[in-house]
Amino acid sequence: MNFYKIESHSEEETKSIAQAIAKLLKTKDVIILSGELGAGKTKFTEGFLKNFGLENEISSPTFTIVNEYTKDDINIYHFDVYRLEDSSEFYAIGGEEYFEKGICLIEWGEIIQDALPKDYIKIEITKSDLNENYRNINITTYGKKYDEILDKLKNEFGGNSDENISNRNI
Repeated sequence: MNFYKIESHSEEETKSIAQAIAKLLKTKDVIILSGELGAGKTKFTEGFLKNFGLENEISSPTFTIVNEYTKDDINIYHFDVYRLEDSSEFYAIGGEEYFEKGICLIEWGEIIQDALPKDYIKIEITKSDLNENYRNINITTYGKKYDEILDKLKNEFGGNSDENISNRNI
């Protein structure tokens, strides 16, 4: 398990961070998005989809559990498991089958913790006490599969996890 923190100062920076992460992912990669309501999970997803030219396609999967997006030969599955009681409901819809078919973004993924693959990235977005527009984007990788991705993010946004991205042009 490895950790990296990036501070965002606006919705646009949050989207840019998400886009940078999306560029590094491929089929079978799993991202868990965690954070309170209004923390920025949807804005993060919007930025993530922008990498694939799909930013105008986003809709909340709250009532459908999963939205599917396709660009070229990449499938992206955006889950919102907030309304699920536990992982048994995730298994009932065949949720684990998506892990092999594309990139999975799962909001509220801690609800289905025991259904997750052993390797995944958890991105927790928290509001900063400094400013209502600031967000702390805490990235934790589980499994060695994502160590290289985390290293690339550190190189792009600064090797010191306390560094702000506002000092960079993104």
